Amino acid sequence: MENQKKVELQKIATKIRLGALEEIFSASSGHPGGSLSIADILSYLYFDKMNIDPQDPKNADRDRLVLSKGHTAPALYATLAHRGFFSTELLKTFRHKDSILQGHPDMKHIPGVDMSSGSLGQGISAACGIALSGKLDKKSYRVYTILGDGELEEGQVWEAAMFAAHYKLNNLCAFIDFNGLQIDGDITKVMNPTPIDEKFKAFGWNVTVIDGHDLDAIEKAVAESEKSDKPFAVICKCIKGKGVSFMENDAGWHGNAPNAEQYETAKSELEAYLASLN
Repeated sequence: MENQKKVELQKIATKIRLGALEEIFSASSGHPGGSLSIADILSYLYFDKMNIDPQDPKNADRDRLVLSKGHTAPALYATLAHRGFFSTELLKTFRHKDSILQGHPDMKHIPGVDMSSGSLGQGISAACGIALSGKLDKKSYRVYTILGDGELEEGQVWEAAMFAAHYKLNNLCAFIDFNGLQIDGDITKVMNPTPIDEKFKAFGWNVTVIDGHDLDAIEKAVAESEKSDKPFAVICKCIKGKGVSFMENDAGWHGNAPNAEQYETAKSELEAYLASLN
């Protein structure tokens, strides 16, 4: 990836993190840890890779993304806002009464949301259905989905994985946010889903393992997925709370909103990093 493009995507990822934190602080509610960890993936997909048009969000030939870990909607909303699907001013209304931006993605009311999600395990199943539909209709669009590593403890994920392999859904690419933490702590102590890569391989997927914050690695993985003869899983080693020093690798920030002082500290750190990219 050219350095100029990489820097621009890093800037966008930082703006996504800032937007997600603004939402969660404004609502005094939300999930910062996992929202911050997927910002680089969203930056690459929405600002470089996916065939989408904010002026025509329901175009039948568009690429799709299903946020299977729907509780990290703040990151998706910030992405869509900066991509031009709606005003960034709406981010301040997150989880407020009468706002379209509620706690989980809603395809009926939010431009750019391809599937409502929130009940863990169901998003990847919906992504499989969208991918199969594309195959049957001989469409060229690709389907991306983002799962949490704790979400892999849901049996429905593995039913979907089996389904995707059976129907040879090579137009499906799943990103697994492997940050090692869920609301109750270390995933290996709650209900160990590892080794994640070997399990997806066993279910008939092609798999790669990358640093989920490395844009070059993300780009390479997506390019591999486009050549795959099977559904493709990208196991992304990520840092929960990425970009905010006191949130990083702390399960306590899975579902807690920062207070005013913490928000200002987090905002300052991210803004300083953004300024360093200029």
